[in-house]
Parts: sequence; C-alpha cells; structure tokens
Amino acid sequence: MTDPVRWGVLGAAAIAVNKVIPGMQKAANCHILGLASRNADRAGEVAASLGIERSYGSYEALLADPDIEAVYVPLPNNLHAEWTLRAAAAGKHVLCEKPMAMSADEAATMVEGAAKAGVKLMEAFMYRLHPSWVRVRELVAGGSIGELQAVHGFFAYHNLDPANIRNIADLGGGGLMDIGCYPVNVARMMFGAEPTAVHAALRRDPTFGTDVLTSAVLDFDGRHAVLSCSTQHEPYQHVQLLGTEGRLSVEIPFNIPPDLPTRIVRYAGGTPPVAPGTEVFEFAPADQYQIQGELFSAAIRADTPVPTPPEDAVANMAVLERIVAAAGGAARGPDDG
Repeated sequence: MTDPVRWGVLGAAAIAVNKVIPGMQKAANCHILGLASRNADRAGEVAASLGIERSYGSYEALLADPDIEAVYVPLPNNLHAEWTLRAAAAGKHVLCEKPMAMSADEAATMVEGAAKAGVKLMEAFMYRLHPSWVRVRELVAGGSIGELQAVHGFFAYHNLDPANIRNIADLGGGGLMDIGCYPVNVARMMFGAEPTAVHAALRRDPTFGTDVLTSAVLDFDGRHAVLSCSTQHEPYQHVQLLGTEGRLSVEIPFNIPPDLPTRIVRYAGGTPPVAPGTEVFEFAPADQYQIQGELFSAAIRADTPVPTPPEDAVANMAVLERIVAAAGGAARGPDDG
C-alpha cells in the first residue's frame, strides 16, 4: 500500500476542525500530521482534540517541517494568496479553501506560483466530488433532461455577528465571496462555459459594508443561470437544472451531510402534483471532505492532475468580479476603504 500523504493544516478555523480534518482523517491515503496556529497553546489544544501528532505556534514553523508534504489552507480569504504562495515556495502541495483569492488576478498569481514551484493546487469546492453531483453531471450529459437551458441556485444562512469574518469586508467577507461562489461554480460547471453577459443586484449591510443579498443572471449564449445568496436569510440551499425534457432538483447541493442519505429528483411532464413523472436517485451517506482528501492525495502520489484544475478558481473569481461590477461595483460602501 502506498504511504499516506502527510498533511499540515494552517489555522484552526471551524470548517477545518469540524468538517475537513475529520473527513480527511477517514481517508486511508491522508495522514493529518500537523496543525499550526499563531497561538501555540491553541494549536496544541486543537491538535490534541483531533489526535494530530504535531502542533506549531506559527504557520512558518509548519511550512519548515520537511515531513509535511501538503497543506490545507482554511484561513480568512484575504490570507489565502499569501500562505498558498509561501506553502508552494516551501515545496508543499496546497488545497485552499474557496474562494481561492480576493481577485482573479490574485488567483492567477497563485496558479503561476504553484506551477513554478512544481506543486499541485486546488480550490476546495468539495461538493463537486460528491457522488450525487457526479451523477448529476452524468444525467445531464446523457440527455436525461434534454438540453440544459437554465440553472437556478440559492444559498443562504443568517449571521449577524460583527466579529465573524464573513461580516468583515477587509477579510473578504460578504455573501458573494462566502457562498455565492457556489452557485456560480455550479452554473459554470454544468454549462461547461463562461458567461457571455452578467446582470446583477446587490444590497449591502450599512454597518458591515458587506453584501448581504446578491442576485445575478448569468447569460451563457442564451442559456441562463439565475442565482441568489444571502447572509441574513433563513438558512436554505437548493439547485434546479432545467432542460427541454425535464428538470433535476438537487435537494442539498452544498452542505451535504456525511451521515445521511441524499437525493436528487428528476421531474418531467408537468408541475407537481398535477402531471409529474418523478424519478428519485438516492445516495448512501458519503463524506465529501473525505472524498476531496482522497482524490487530491491520490493525484499527489500518482502525479496526475487534481480533480478540479486550479485555473477554474481564476475563472470563478472573474465571474464574481463581473457580478459586483454589474451591480454597480458596490461590494463595499464608499467609506469602507
């Protein structure tokens, strides 16, 4: 059996502690060897709670450890580029949380830095690798709903904490960066193209300066994606793929629970409950973070491309920038810097 890839984690963010690390620890080809924090005590406590052998009181110390082969970066958005580039320069492969950067230009610099260093880089859009989305792509490609014409996506939660990084504009907060990037990614993935035109509206929180409700229409040469995200809304997420001969409903498209079965439903022939033909596809529980770790680690060991090329992160960020521009460039208020 091939030796597991030895991973280090930069920071003790909630997504790392609660989701990504536990998922990757279930993967036979992943070994979470170390965790770093700017607070040595915090690093030690978190590492011990997760059964991680090594802890470091700085990110630099982790990157200097020759036993670490790959790094997961769950830091605030404004730190992604710096620490991805520093990890790459240290010879570490990098799995970076989404959005990979604060701008498309910054993301392109990260891709160039990883290529120059000869390391692998991927944006952590874990949902793409879940069996339910693998099946969605197969169904659409196979003509299950005819020709795909429209994508409808919504992603929201409710967070009014001013100390939360999602509500701090300078750290890359706001709904579009945090969760709007998901339905944008879905639309680009499913149409296999970049939008030819973008229309959008955006509302900012007067205190935070971040976007709290953003909606966009992306035109893909006459095919449309209609997307909304909110940080001050009832928690909800859904994606519908509408074609000429049916539609697919993805009930939990992004925060897919690792311990519960999930479903996609194909409808054809009318609107429920009047005249629908319904076909349900159910998937056994699967941890998308485990799958992400397995596939990235397998690419390292086999020296093959990662599941999602890093250039996709540049393209996704470019669409986010176009949405902000189409909404009047109002991602932040005029006095927010």
